[in-house]
This record gives sequence, structure tokens and C-alpha cells, in this order.
Amino acid sequence: MSTPHNSAKVGDIAKLVLMPGDPLRAKHIADTYLSEVKQFNNVRGMGGYTGLYKGHKISVMGSGMGMPSMGIYSYELYKFYDVDAIVRIGSCGALQKDINLYDMILATQAFTKSSYGKVQNGYSEPWRDPSAELTSRIEEIANRLGHDLLQGPVVSSDVFYSDIASEHMKDYNAHGILAVEMEAFALFHNAAILNKKAATLLTVSDNVITQEETTAEERQVAFTNMMSVALELAVPE
Repeated sequence: MSTPHNSAKVGDIAKLVLMPGDPLRAKHIADTYLSEVKQFNNVRGMGGYTGLYKGHKISVMGSGMGMPSMGIYSYELYKFYDVDAIVRIGSCGALQKDINLYDMILATQAFTKSSYGKVQNGYSEPWRDPSAELTSRIEEIANRLGHDLLQGPVVSSDVFYSDIASEHMKDYNAHGILAVEMEAFALFHNAAILNKKAATLLTVSDNVITQEETTAEERQVAFTNMMSVALELAVPE
């Protein structure tokens, strides 16, 4: 079956899906790392691809920006396409001055001030956890490949341009939050209510404190360490 946002048929999508925010990054991953690639979706330009990594089936699809977009795509993948696990692989803004560009962050929790959970099913807590099993496996893979990995909570924000960012920073600092992004909470929430697995692996594209930043092109193609770690999830232990 197809949905209003995905033209794939059941069976077109692997049990494991990697989800960068940018559909162009999804295409780059498919073109660069996968073999026998088939595109299963291009509704609204949100490219989705299934192929083989080291002989094992895996899919990659853009999530778009923000929790509403991630919420739609991840819910449909879990609910209607029988996907077992989704790993968000995205960019983030560091909220601590000693975190460098291109550092990798594995989210141990997602904090939000969004109403996403409350509107979706009445969940009113500001925290959601990733899947412990999936998160642990990402940590093991990163260690095996020799990639440094920071671990800690991230904040999923509904707003990119905030006029009261300094007020929010007080809360973020109090919770020891490492970075800001816009999708993890919705992904973790959907996984929790549908009894699925979810994790978020991020690469630092800018530092909110020091004002360092990468270019749009670098964010699209240069996050190679994150991609290599996430792709290894397709290979059975």
C-alpha cells in the first residue's frame, strides 16, 4: 500500500532505515555506498532508496526538517511499512564551546519544549529515550571503527530562528544538553508508542557558542564518519 506521503509498496523498504533530514543526502548515501539501488519514493521530492550494503538490505530516506515532517515519515514507516528500526543521521548545532565541528554525537535522550507528544497521544513529558539496544550497537560500531563519539542529551527544537534563544539556553545548560537539532524527539516518541527501535547519530555542523559553521555542501556530502557507522548497522553481528 502507499500513503499520502510515500509511494512505496510493502516490501520495498528494508527493516532498517537511515534518515538524514536532507533528501539530497539520502541520495548521496544511496549513490555512494549502496549497490542494486532502487528508488521507492519521490513524493514531494522526499527521496527514498533501498539497496545493499555489504550484501545486506538497507533503506535510506530523507525526513525533512522539523518534528512534524519526521513525525509523518517515521510513523508511516513504522506503522504501514513494517520498518523495525530508524536511525536519524543528521546535523546539529553544538551548545558547548568545547565541542568541535564534525564531532559525532550519539543522543542518549531528546528534550523538547514542543507539544508534539501531547498533541499526538497526550504524552506531556519533555523527555524521550532512544532504543537502548540500537544505541549500544552504534557505540560498539563507532569504537570498532575508531571513531570518537560524544554521548549525551540533545534538544529537539521547533524553532530555528529564536528571538529568545538566550532564555532557552539556561534550561539547556541546566540539563547538560550537548546540541540542538529538530527531529529526534518525534522519532523517539513514535518508536515508543509503536514498540519499534530508534536512535539518533549527529554530526556537528555549527557551534552556537563559538559561531563556527560548515557550508551547505559540506553538510550534504562530508559527514562520512557518521555515514560509515550507521551503514554498519545493516551487517548482522
